[in-house]
Amino acid sequence: MEYITNFYLFLASTVLISMTGVLQPGPMWAVTIEKAAKRKTAGLLIAVGHGIIEFPLMFLIYYWLSQFAIPDAVPIAIGLIGGLLIMYMGVRMFRKRKRPYERYKSSKQESLIAGTWTTIANAGFYLWWFAVGIPLILNAQIFGLFGFSTFAIVHWSCDLVWYTLMAFVIFQSRRFWTERVHDVIFVFCAVVLTVFGAWFFGSALWSAIGALS
Repeated sequence: MEYITNFYLFLASTVLISMTGVLQPGPMWAVTIEKAAKRKTAGLLIAVGHGIIEFPLMFLIYYWLSQFAIPDAVPIAIGLIGGLLIMYMGVRMFRKRKRPYERYKSSKQESLIAGTWTTIANAGFYLWWFAVGIPLILNAQIFGLFGFSTFAIVHWSCDLVWYTLMAFVIFQSRRFWTERVHDVIFVFCAVVLTVFGAWFFGSALWSAIGALS
């Protein structure tokens, strides 16, 4: 593998590559839409919750995981458990869609927990890190611990900027949301979560069956 040896060029490539993961619709994207309808800072809090899981994972990969082969059972377990959790969130979101806006306000803690939970449960998050993130971290190692730490902050900042901006725009436009529009958006987000969860679970189950056969 050919690494980028210019630090600033590497950081620029980090932003571009990181955005390939940030811009993909998924569980965090769907949850952000739900929470942003009630709180304009939901995106920032969701990104912080995401970072609570992502920063330790990045440092684990930096120090240990990139040196060892990952057992096949690990991604299978992540897919099975994560798929079930994400499907549960989809069903829960669908059931909550009729709750009156005035009687239900999303708390700061709820948005923060949502960011953490969707990250833990999202098998695609781990897949991205092991398929795309590890080569980035190996490149970051060229620049030492300071270079890697800068890389980690820049990568997470892509999530922070995108979800904060996304939530702010959604919150500001909520006055255009009629009850019907509200229901359609929440049903769509619930379907996204459920489909992603079913896909993660099904893929993991298929891998488990293949490993046993």
